[in-house]
Amino acid sequence: MIKRKIDNYLQKFFSESHKALLLDGARQTGKTYAIRNIGRTMFEHFVEINFVEKPEIRELVSTMVDTRQLLLRLSALTGGEMVPGKTLIFFNEVQACPEIVTKIKFLVDEGSYRYAMSGSLLGVELNDLRSAPVGYMEEKTLYPLDLEEFLEAIGTAHDVMEHVRERWTSKEAVDTFVHRQMMNAVRLYLVIGGMPAVVAKYLETNNLQTVLDEQRAILALYERDIAKYDARNKLYIREIFRLIPPELNAQNKRFILKQLNENIKFDRYENSFLWLKDAGVALPVYNVDEPTPPLLLSRSRNLFKLFQNDVGLLAAQYAEGLQLRLIMGDDKLNCGAIYENLVAQELRAHGFELYYFNSKKMGELDFVVESGGAAMPIEVKSGKDYQRHRAINNVMQTRNYNVAQPLVLCNDNLSLNGGITYAPIYMLMCLQRDLSAPTYYKIEPPRLG
Repeated sequence: MIKRKIDNYLQKFFSESHKALLLDGARQTGKTYAIRNIGRTMFEHFVEINFVEKPEIRELVSTMVDTRQLLLRLSALTGGEMVPGKTLIFFNEVQACPEIVTKIKFLVDEGSYRYAMSGSLLGVELNDLRSAPVGYMEEKTLYPLDLEEFLEAIGTAHDVMEHVRERWTSKEAVDTFVHRQMMNAVRLYLVIGGMPAVVAKYLETNNLQTVLDEQRAILALYERDIAKYDARNKLYIREIFRLIPPELNAQNKRFILKQLNENIKFDRYENSFLWLKDAGVALPVYNVDEPTPPLLLSRSRNLFKLFQNDVGLLAAQYAEGLQLRLIMGDDKLNCGAIYENLVAQELRAHGFELYYFNSKKMGELDFVVESGGAAMPIEVKSGKDYQRHRAINNVMQTRNYNVAQPLVLCNDNLSLNGGITYAPIYMLMCLQRDLSAPTYYKIEPPRLG
């Protein structure tokens, strides 16, 4: 069994909260498995209700008048034993019955059971419903295995992981042998990625062709979703989805709409990009006018890069033979786009909002994220010239920019030079959002005299 961080989250959530949980994320990221696992290990009784397999239950939910009557009917339909205080009820494939999300507050209020919900394309289907059960539901997004989860899955020793974390904190070079082994593991991650079924297939077979077949099956599933759930715009969405690999491989990596149509206007295609984002299959990285927090205020709506949700799926879309060359560390291979995709999905999994900065005068920063109230510039270098970074130099010299210590992710060991941290790309797993800023503030009320 592959150990996931979501397991600890679910354990803590159902121990400390009485709310319902909505677990969303792209297809094949392991949502159903995670909920089934916690339901069968933490609760004495576990009942799963699948709205796709049992569409008749949707009518019960949509016409619900009395909560206890609904629970009685659900018990009769599922055949599972529902014991008050000891049962987790899992509503699966809730995109087929969005009403359950708005009515979950009544079930939570009734209080007899605990509830979890999940399904496919929830970001697309439930955009208008999420605010309905405020105070009764918590939402959590599940991403593919991040780098740390992958390293643990392939058997990386705990003391090795601790050594890397310690050296990141102290800003010292990693042991040379450990560094080589970690870089080998990163190159494997570039090929395998973090989709649980793909990782499991690799652990089972160690066969890259079998892994590639599994990845292509997931990509085909994504394209079927596009055709099924957005028939009106499916051609636009599918074409954008297929353009992600070549656009990332272009010189500036920015998504160029002219590849779709010479006379295109962004407004016409905006919903197609949002569909891919909301479905969880693509990660947009928006351009900002200035690398100064809050970054959201200077975000450009129609200038962005578009990354795959999983680096292994991206690699699977390039030419055959790439996988082996990546694993072997072929220094003639241009893998900048794949490195950047790894960084995008890792940052997103760690809770960062994704931005980049591009200026004709200053150059381009691959990523800019907010950390500790400042903007952190991040450059990603897959080659040997990683100390060449015009944009970082220019941004650091601009006084009115509130910039944290810049980070250059590369293949070499950790070093510091000129206020810049050069870190091996695997140390990205140590980069976490700085939530240390005070959140409590009290003001004295105005008084006369």
